[in-house]
Amino acid sequence: GGHTLEDKELKAGLSVTGILKERVLLSRGAEPGDLLILTKPLGTGILTTALKGGRFSMDDLKEAIGYMTALNKDASEAALKAGATACTDVTGFGLLGHAYNMVKGSQLELVIESPQVPFMKGVKEFASTGIIPQGAYRNYEFIKDRVRFSRLVKEEVRLILCDPQTSGGLLVSLKKEGTEIFNEMKVPFYVIGHFREGEGTITVV
Repeated sequence: GGHTLEDKELKAGLSVTGILKERVLLSRGAEPGDLLILTKPLGTGILTTALKGGRFSMDDLKEAIGYMTALNKDASEAALKAGATACTDVTGFGLLGHAYNMVKGSQLELVIESPQVPFMKGVKEFASTGIIPQGAYRNYEFIKDRVRFSRLVKEEVRLILCDPQTSGGLLVSLKKEGTEIFNEMKVPFYVIGHFREGEGTITVV
């Protein structure tokens, strides 16, 4: 796989291969009653689209750059210590695309409470005026038949939940008491939903 883009700067990529000796968290494994937490707010795709369109300055982008340059190391260590049952990161398929991988083919339903999902500053305003990357529309077309949306969830919010993220946060399923570990380790997190018995679906309310 890979990405194609047109940009002013030269890009270089690399890959690292190794052997993990410690516990590995997979995207599957959540259990009924688990909470779903997110460790970074959404919006990098929309904000960088606004930047390219001249609606946003590099100074305005400082918050997003801060999140994009922040490693998920502390969050992943907290997830392991908290006894997380599953974990995945939010990247090109957006929050809903990666969340769907946590329930696909399972006996679970994931309920996401959209008002609890954090957005970076300016994201909702830009989305409401149509400043949305093509990747978000493609992600939405893929996921819309796999997700039940409450009629109260506005179109722009649905698209933000599909916004492709650069260096997005982690989605972690864990027991309620596990959130105390995140608090103790001072790792930011947002409780955005919960798992219950179901048929491998997502409901957004």
